[in-house]
Amino acid sequence: MKVSFWFVVTAALFVTCLLTANIIAVKLIVLLGFLVPAGIIIFPLSYLFGDVLTEVYGYGAARRVIWLGFACNLLAVIAIVLGGLAPAAPFWHDQAAYETILGFTPRLLLASFTAYLVGEFANSFVLAKLKIATRGRWLWTRTIGSTLIGEGLDTVIFISIAFWGIIPPPLMLTAILTQWVFKVLYEVVATPLTYLVVGFLKRREHLDTYDYRTNFSPVLWRRVAAESEPG
Repeated sequence: MKVSFWFVVTAALFVTCLLTANIIAVKLIVLLGFLVPAGIIIFPLSYLFGDVLTEVYGYGAARRVIWLGFACNLLAVIAIVLGGLAPAAPFWHDQAAYETILGFTPRLLLASFTAYLVGEFANSFVLAKLKIATRGRWLWTRTIGSTLIGEGLDTVIFISIAFWGIIPPPLMLTAILTQWVFKVLYEVVATPLTYLVVGFLKRREHLDTYDYRTNFSPVLWRRVAAESEPG
């Protein structure tokens, strides 16, 4: 696939939303009466841009960007950890605050990375398959349908790994359902924006990819066959 300016922009927005959500997720906020991490404000946008990548450029392109997001997130974590380990200046007394806000535990990292990979690849896979099944019609059915699966898996995996044995199962179930419903509603509300972005990119790129012959393995890096039709 020829890398275009707009593909780079979309990929950059995807990765930015992912990194920003992971950084601000440490803060807990009350949203519509529910206690949720602040990352929920922007994290669903990564799924929106993931939908755009798959819809316009295909699963193969989305796969590359998903792994790019994983690598960028890993790099950010390494940099933050090294920054925390580095000796502080004698006059700097905010080490505890740094570790509280930016610190990571192995369990949370495992939960975050696993949930991200499973959720994003499931989202892209479902959208690509639904596009074929609907013959490119009814975009809203695949953006919302893929979010139901992808965000659902992401939420279940993250909360289960991060909080199993820490909070009671009934509260875990409540947290999972609350975040899942909010993320899906976020996608529903953002559907007009998705239509605008997808329509704009298809017209500018003259591209509308259908993954008829795509290998859907999440670890395949070589470019695979796909078919495109005029946008």
